[in-house]
Parts: sequence; C-alpha cells; structure tokens
Amino acid sequence: MIKYRNKLENEDKDLGDLDNICDECKDEDESVLQNLILTGFKICKSCRISKTIFPL
Repeated sequence: MIKYRNKLENEDKDLGDLDNICDECKDEDESVLQNLILTGFKICKSCRISKTIFPL
C-alpha cells in the first residue's frame, strides 16, 4: 500500500512538467505541449521560430 501511494506521488510530480509554460519566455501558450511532443523542448511557437532564425 505504501509503495503504491509513493508511486502515485511520483506520477503527480511528473505531470507537473506538462504545464503550458515556456522555458524561454515564461509565458503560457498552447503550443508548448505540442512542441514538447514534437521536439522535446518546452518552448512556445514564437520562441521556436526565433531559435530557428537566430540559433545563438
């Protein structure tokens, strides 16, 4: 029972990473989750475009 509860708590912490907040600009956007699935980075559409044009 204790192992099961600890497993659920760990899953809740992992789901906290799936919010829609961009790591670059800290804005909330719908495209963050889409880009996370597509590229593996938590960035919004505008930050992704700017990183593509200016990759510094």
